[in-house]
Amino acid sequence: MPSTTVYNMAGEAVEKLELSEQVFGVIPNMAVLHQVVTAQLVNRRQGNASTKTRAEVSGGGKKPYRQKGTGRARQGSTRAPQFRHGGTVFGPRPHPYHHDVPRKMRRLAILSALSDKVANEKLIVLNELTLEGPRTKDMVTFLDKLPLDGKRVLMMLPQRNENVVLSLRNIPFAKVQHVSSINVVELLKHDCLIMPVKTVRWIELVFGEGLSAEEASARITDEELDSGVPAETPDDEEPEDSASESETPDNEEPEDSASKSEITDDEEPEDSASESAGADSEEA
Repeated sequence: MPSTTVYNMAGEAVEKLELSEQVFGVIPNMAVLHQVVTAQLVNRRQGNASTKTRAEVSGGGKKPYRQKGTGRARQGSTRAPQFRHGGTVFGPRPHPYHHDVPRKMRRLAILSALSDKVANEKLIVLNELTLEGPRTKDMVTFLDKLPLDGKRVLMMLPQRNENVVLSLRNIPFAKVQHVSSINVVELLKHDCLIMPVKTVRWIELVFGEGLSAEEASARITDEELDSGVPAETPDDEEPEDSASESETPDNEEPEDSASKSEITDDEEPEDSASESAGADSEEA
């Protein structure tokens, strides 16, 4: 089973991480890699290169000279291909360059590239990747501590981290992207691959267990919550209980006193009004 070393932010080896055999232990298929890379590069082309034929070039509506008697070859337009400013023959025309590749082949190419990185010890796994703030100098210092073999570095994150993105984007030999944007061209273009343990877990869920990107992200989030619930539950519940207990008597007492005062205030005028009405009837 393939394995790799896990490093911390200080560049020290912390532990060994066992990797999935069906994801990081695949024999690279060079033919599939070539076909997928070619298709990916071809699909980037816009296909909008265009030239004008003699029918599309403006001008040339008048016959340049008479048909006979000049000693020259007969010509009907100055926009023929042999003339200056004439039309182009067999020039490029707008057309699509799209090339479809089966999903299984694309996945096999990605697994082949990842397995090649692991086999050549070009995969660097971090136990965590956190920065206090966006600072390029700190990122360069951190990269110098890692055993990087090569000039170009690709860092893949399980979720967007502004501090990491802003610290790395100004480094010419490094690039950062989300793990859901993984592709063969970027994996082969860069010499070393850096990713946290969560990214490795995401790749194993998607390419090993067949989960979608959303399901893999949700699974990782659930696993983090499950691992952190026992330590955080008592601290979160106690303030809520104490707050509810302290609020209950304070809120109820003013309501009772207010209701009593309202009742007495409302009842007294009614009694005085009834007494005055009775006295008027007796006098009448």
